[in-house]
Formats: sequence, structure tokens, C-alpha cells
Amino acid sequence: MPSYEPVDLSAVCNAGVEVLGDAPGDVRLGRVDLRGLPFLIGSEPPSAERCFVLPGVPTPVEIGRLAPRVIVAHRLLEPGAPAGHAVGRTVAEYAFHLAGGEVVTAPIRERFEIQVVQAMPLIFGRLPFLAVTDTSDYNLPRFEGSWDEAGARLAEHAMGWPAGYYLWCWENPRPDRAVERIEIIPRGTRFIVAGITTSDVDEHPFVRVPARPVRLVVKDGRNGVLDIDVDRGVATYPQPLPGEDDRAGWGATEGMSAYASVAALPSATVAVRQGDEELGRVRWGDVERDGRADAGRMSIELTEGGRNWVHVRVVDDATGRPVPCRVHFRAAEGIPYQPHGHHNHVTQNLRSWHYDVGGDVRLGQRSYAYIDGTCQGWLPRGDVVVDVARGFEYEPLRQTVRIDPGQRDLTLRIGRVADMAAEGWWSGDSHVHFLSAPGAQLEQRGEDLRVVNVLQTQWGTLFTNTEDFSGRPSVVDGGDYVTYVGQENRQHALGHLVLWGLREPVMPWCSDGPDEAELGGALDATLSDWADRTHAQGGTVVAAHFPNPNGEPAVLVATGRADAVEMLSHTDDRMLEYYRYLNSGYRLPLVGGTDKMSSAVPVGLYRTYARLDEKFSYQAWCRAVRSGRTFLSGGPLVMLSVDGCQPGDTAALPGPGTVSVHATVRSIFPLRSLEVVRNGEVVMRTDAAGGRQAEISEELRIDGNSWIACRAFGTDYHLDEWGRRVFAHTSPVYIACGGEWTMTDPEGIGYMRTLVEGAREYVRHTAVRRSDRLTTHHHGEADHLAWLERPFNEALRALDERG
Repeated sequence: MPSYEPVDLSAVCNAGVEVLGDAPGDVRLGRVDLRGLPFLIGSEPPSAERCFVLPGVPTPVEIGRLAPRVIVAHRLLEPGAPAGHAVGRTVAEYAFHLAGGEVVTAPIRERFEIQVVQAMPLIFGRLPFLAVTDTSDYNLPRFEGSWDEAGARLAEHAMGWPAGYYLWCWENPRPDRAVERIEIIPRGTRFIVAGITTSDVDEHPFVRVPARPVRLVVKDGRNGVLDIDVDRGVATYPQPLPGEDDRAGWGATEGMSAYASVAALPSATVAVRQGDEELGRVRWGDVERDGRADAGRMSIELTEGGRNWVHVRVVDDATGRPVPCRVHFRAAEGIPYQPHGHHNHVTQNLRSWHYDVGGDVRLGQRSYAYIDGTCQGWLPRGDVVVDVARGFEYEPLRQTVRIDPGQRDLTLRIGRVADMAAEGWWSGDSHVHFLSAPGAQLEQRGEDLRVVNVLQTQWGTLFTNTEDFSGRPSVVDGGDYVTYVGQENRQHALGHLVLWGLREPVMPWCSDGPDEAELGGALDATLSDWADRTHAQGGTVVAAHFPNPNGEPAVLVATGRADAVEMLSHTDDRMLEYYRYLNSGYRLPLVGGTDKMSSAVPVGLYRTYARLDEKFSYQAWCRAVRSGRTFLSGGPLVMLSVDGCQPGDTAALPGPGTVSVHATVRSIFPLRSLEVVRNGEVVMRTDAAGGRQAEISEELRIDGNSWIACRAFGTDYHLDEWGRRVFAHTSPVYIACGGEWTMTDPEGIGYMRTLVEGAREYVRHTAVRRSDRLTTHHHGEADHLAWLERPFNEALRALDERG
């Protein structure tokens, strides 16, 4: 049976490991596998004293067998000249004596067939042209590693640098003639021969074909993390393929099969494991010959019959021009082929807080590339499934296209189902982290999101987006899309604030220790102070992810410092808290945002729509938010009219009576229901039954001052890492019945008072404070505690007046 067979060099070994000097590398002796090929380095058992051939004179090595190929493991002991000037200099000649007397001589030249083994970075860029290293390329540790390698880990793979030797393959021009012996003839520069292996296998001993994708199916249907071992080649880490919950443009859940890419010799053995349990092993040549192979409890299937480099354009159906969007391409079997420069799997499907945030997004088991309307890269021949999405106002596209041999271009079309800006409603994300300003602009255009608020902030000793702050908006597409870098100022017990429209930073960004500020930090600022300094610049203050952390937001609301409250996801508790403040008589605009901190959240997945009555600009958008002309959307587009008044408006009645309520919703996602809420109670409801539209038009009795809002629920939850509900909610329309609009709820006011008092107790008795005697505070006052308490006392007085 054809095989690789090591040659025993022990009879001619005349040197030990000491000849390698101070940098021997990772030298292995005895019977070893190098790139999966067997070698005998020295003798068996190994001897460190006599393990290499160091030719001083011509040295014959007996072979005596058919050898279509001979693989030599060797290395230079020192370069022939400094700085690579000896490139191409002949180090030795290997004379192959064939049966019948013919001699074939091969020159062994520095940087061609042989090279010095050196550590990085000395060897970088100076590997030999015609030899390979003795180690294969490899995957970095999948789930663990040292902290200082965390950034490099994102590369996923690493090159196999020389551990001890270089491998050079000689191909016998007379493969039917045995090689009787090899004469190693030195020509000056010192070198060693460590091992020789012959091959009569019908393959080149080094992998010279690109990786091919394979589908891995575990026969008992178990899913989980798989691993692949390839002895004579390489394989990527297997990644799960999507399952049955597969949504056009909006992600997919994990399925029961996986895929990987394999580059191997036909003689290689491919073994698949799940943990320490081997599921099966196959010969790679069998997979290549038959297209699939079964072994044990799994099967391996080749999925690609060729590929083309394709230039793709995605155009708007109405204009015919390229349109920014996000895209995903995959073979019929589900294997992804993302555009060049983008990821098949963002951060290899690992959690990605603060890692690689920008340019791609993952929803469940599907990664999408943000593009400007054009992209290029490899696509498999045959059927290719394409997903294209662009926010909530375009119908997501799923289309199967055919890629034929020779095809180099592909055009796709997507169309609007709504144009909210044309209707006066401009969308924005209130709360985004880590994206650069250009990255935010790429992604917001890809999601048709008109405003993105990127927020610089502090995370312990980590400060993020510092370099992006400019104090002014960044605009693209003629001003129709705006990115503004503001701040999120944070304190773990009192709360977080989103600050929009800052002209200069409001410092300190965080206070009072982890998780927000530095270890051992003190309470140097309050949310109220941050809010006052923001307002002094003409900025906008939003209570972040309302109401939590639930300490000082009650102070902000009671003293009028909160311009709006933000919701990042729907829960009943958050809605009840919001309704409690509205019922207590506070006008609170509602905004939506994502708090995006990873590539597992699309920018604008929860977004704010603000209705402008002036030309669009960032400042105009903020003014509309402060006026309450908003709704938040996680997909549905809701409209509300009460006697012709819209969210943020006040409808005036001379006394008790009825109002005409008109609520509508349209959505690219299936809907469950549309509801109208009055003073926190659902007073109207219609089932959407999975449809894409719903409407309510009814008269509603009003007996006193009230507020009315509408909300819509989808049938699904998004596949972002939060699992947010498909949901939308308007800010209220306020109903003044017989005079000015006012409301009060003694229970709600009492609840707010308890929160204010509790937060003040935290400031007095729990928070860390600096000594006034040893500190000059940023506010310049001598009594820091009195300064800290002041807004809480203001809030208590305001609550007393209201209650």
C-alpha cells in the first residue's frame, strides 16, 4: 500500500543538538510527525548527542526503494551573509543516485530550498520560496487564552512558523526507478539534515489546494460544539448552520448541523469530535472522490462545485441607484459566503462586547455585512440564497439567484414599504457605544436610520469613543443622515444619563467606583449636576434605559431635568413604571435606543421616530424629542391621532365628553395586536392575527384630565443578543378636560418620594466621599455633601408642592 516511509539516518548522524546554539527552536527527536508526515530524527530511541547529519564532506545516505518523492527536513545553522544578501547562494547539492546509474543533482540554495530557523520577528518575510515550515497553520484556542493575546485571538488562525526544520520535497523525474542513495555534498555554509522520508503516495506531500467547505451532520441529531482534527492539512473551527427559525433579513436560530472548511492531502484523516468524544473519522480522499463520506455517528459532505468572484450591486427599486443596506449570502446548504472584508461569523460567534463592533452584525446564527450598495467577493456556483435588509421601512429581500460559470456581476433590488421622513417622522437611535463615527454612518445608512447618538463613556479604567468627540454633528448624504457623539454618564446606584448635543464633554463621565468608574472611586457628581451642565450647553438629557438604575431618575423627573425617558426593550415592569410617572402628572417623551455594545445588536433595532415641523437637522430632531412628538419602534410603525392631535400635543375639551381616537400600525414583521392605552389601562384593542397592518378608529369617553398612547406588539422576538420583543409605543397625547392639563396620583407621588429619600440616604451613608479638607472639588464648593444633597432636597420640595 502506498505510504510515507522514514529513512534511518542514525548510521551517518555525526552531530547533536548542541550545534543549534542558543536558539535551537522546538526540536523534536526520534519518531515524529512533521505536517502529518512521519520522520525519524536521529535514532530510535532518540539521542540528543547524535541526531543530525552535519556534512563536512560528501555524505552518502542509503535509500534503496522506489521513491517518486523524497522529503528532506533540514535547516541552515547560520545565514550565508547578513541581511539576506546570500539569497540564492548554493549551500549544498543533493545528488540522487537512481537505479541504472543515472544521477540527478538538485542545488540547495539559501532562501529557496533551505533557510535559517529563527524566531519572530527575525524570520518574518524571509521564509524559503521552495520549502515549507515543519508545522502546519493552526487555529488559535477557541474558548480560552492569555489576556495579552485577546486582540490577536480575533484573527482566529495563525501561521505555522518553523519549530525546528524546513521541509523540502524533491520529485523524481524517473518515478519508476528506485532511489539507491542520496549524496549530501556541502558547499560552504553549515547546515544540518535532520530527517528524510520517501513517498510513493500519488499526491504532493504539502497541501497545495485551497480549503473546501464541508457540511457536518451528526446522525443522532445532537447539536453542540464540534471540533475537527486533520493530520495532513488544516480545518477551520466548525460553526453551526441555521435552523428552522430562519427570517428573511433578520437572522436565524441555531440548527442541528454545522460546517467547516478543510484543506488536506487525499491521504489525510479527518476526525470529528464533540468534546473528548470522537464521533467518526474519514479519509479526505474518499470525501473528495465521492462528495461525501459516512463514518461512525457523523457524515461529511462537500458542498461546493466551484466559485466565482462576483461584483454585487443592491439598488433601490424606485431610483435604480445603489442603496446602503446589510446583506447575507449563503449556499443552498446554508454555508455563508460574505462579501470580502466582512465576516462569515462576527467574532466567530463568540460574545463580542467591545470587540470588533462595526461593519457587521449578527442576529442569532446569521451574520450580515453592512455595505454602501456595492460589494464583491466569492460566491459558490449554483443556487445562492441572498438576504437583504434595510431597517423597518424596506421590505426585507430573500431571493435565490443562480451563479453560472464565468458570471462576474449580480444586481439585486429592494423596495420601500414606507417613507417616514417624507411623512415628517425622522428615526434615530438614542444610545450606541463603541462604533466610530464613520462606522456609525455606514451602519445607520444600512439601517436607514437618520440619527445615531454614539456615546463616549467610562468603564472602570477603559474610556471609549474619546477620539470621536467633536462637539458637532457629522453629516452624510447631504445632511439626511447625522451622527453625533455625545455621552453616557453613569453611576451604578443612582442611574445613567444619555447626554445629546454636547459642545464640550461633561466630566467626570462616571462616578463612585465599579462597574462604571475606577476602582476605589468616590461620588464626585450627581445625575442632576450632569443634567444641569448639559442644559447649559443647549443639550438634551435622557434618562437612560428607564428606570434602572432606579435611584436619581425620580429626582430628574420631579425637578424637570429629564427631557425624555429611554426604553431599550419591552417589559411590563418598565411600562408600568412609565405609566406611573405619566399618571403622576409628568409629561415624559418616550425614546427608543439599543444600548449597542456588541456586533450582536443592529444599530436602530429599537429606535426613536420624531415628528419634525421644520427642516431636518440634529438640533431640530432633538427639539422634536423634547416636545414629545415621538414614538419608539422595535419594528412596527405606529400612528396615533386624538381629535386630530398627535403625540406630544394637548387636546383640549371644555369638559367631560368624547374624543375620536385613530390608531394605525404597519410593519414588515407579523403583528399580534394594536392597543390604545388611557392612563395606563388598555381601552381599545384589535387583533392583527399575524398580519402586517391594523387599525383602530373609535370614540372614547373622557371624564377628566388624561393621557392617551397607542402600542403595538409583534408575534416574535428579535434574534439580537437581548431577545427584544417586536414592539412599538407612542408618547402620549395629553387630554386637558376643562382647563390646564394636570394629573396627580398620590400613590405615584409617594413612590417617587420614597425613591428620592432612598437615593439621598445612599448619598449620605453608603457612597464613598472625598474629604473636603483634602479636596478641591470640580464644583468649587467647600461642602461637598451639601452640594450632593441639593437636587434631592429640591425634588422633595417639588413633590410636596405637587402632592
